[in-house]
Amino acid sequence: MAHEIKIPSVGESITSATLGTWHKGDGEYVKSGEVILTIETDKISTELESDRAGILRHLAAEGDELDIGAAVASIEEGEAPPESDAPSEAAEPAPAPESAPAAESASSSDVKATPVARKIAEGEGIDLAGVSGTGAGGKITKADVLEAASGAKDKSADSPAPASEAPAAPVGEKRTTRKKMSPLRRKIATHLVNAQHEAAILTTFNECDMGAVMDLRKRLQDSFVARHGVKLGFMSFFIKAVVEALKSVPSVNARIEGDEIVENHFHDIGVAVGTEKGLIVPVIRDCDQKSFAEIEKDIVDYAVKAREGKVSLADLQGGVFTITNGGIYGSLLSTPILNPPQSGILGMHSIQQRPVAVDGQVVIRPMMYLALSYDHRLVDGKEAVTFLVRVKECIESPERILLGA
Repeated sequence: MAHEIKIPSVGESITSATLGTWHKGDGEYVKSGEVILTIETDKISTELESDRAGILRHLAAEGDELDIGAAVASIEEGEAPPESDAPSEAAEPAPAPESAPAAESASSSDVKATPVARKIAEGEGIDLAGVSGTGAGGKITKADVLEAASGAKDKSADSPAPASEAPAAPVGEKRTTRKKMSPLRRKIATHLVNAQHEAAILTTFNECDMGAVMDLRKRLQDSFVARHGVKLGFMSFFIKAVVEALKSVPSVNARIEGDEIVENHFHDIGVAVGTEKGLIVPVIRDCDQKSFAEIEKDIVDYAVKAREGKVSLADLQGGVFTITNGGIYGSLLSTPILNPPQSGILGMHSIQQRPVAVDGQVVIRPMMYLALSYDHRLVDGKEAVTFLVRVKECIESPERILLGA
């Protein structure tokens, strides 16, 4: 009996999802609880598991966009095929008369490609080793094989070429690659454009001396790791500094809804995280009530979930302020874009040894530029500067965070 696997609902506002990656092949036996595919929406990626054991049948290809509730696969319930069958199947290709075709077959089998792409390649006589993949992780899709087949036919019609040169022709002639934007990338693009259209974004800058935080981390890092099992990073200091600044300048911890101002009395801070599929902003809850160790553990947990594609929709909702760290990529200075409906975002940047004046003397200090972008409709320039100065004070004198001074 075949059991359908359908695209699940992953949020009230989400009506469709894209089939990202098949983790199990068509006709492959799967166990209950095994991950069989990944779907992507305009906000998150989600892995789907098989709820029973049986033979998997694909009902859609990678890259297909499907409505919520649509069938994406089916499971033909049954027992696993005998293991003794596997050697006989593997042994069939062994008595190849010539060594060259056997080498080509081996190279094609090592190439990452969808089951549909492999089937078409076999029918068209296309060597997958000579096809450039545009799918996730360089995987060859149905469209890639069709394009390679079309290019080979066009070339053979114009002027017959030696068989040895045929596989290289599509790769050499392909000077551009066209692929559909992922739902997440489309959402990011729309979100950023809307932010610039709807808010009056202005950015103010400052710089802070990272020496005190760096010295504190150096002195306490070993004992902190031994006690809490995580490293003491820079982000927890900035999150705590932002909380102090939000308390000092409440207008930044607010948003505009229609003709009303909604002021928040909680401190859920979003931390921008770059992934292979795009930028996401998971939210760390109640940062005013959490210790440095709890915040660092939350950051590590989100990093793991983002890497494995397991960040949920709930993880991305409800933030009042965002922090983005372009410094980890080498950025010296930037003007971050607001994350609506929030009214402020802090940009961190690279730490550089620079000459600065301290007590009338020029000294070399580890300095970081800070950038605060804010919605000028709600936050005045004086308030924005006051907010950023408060962040600077807390970073340069970390004891202020503990004492609330």
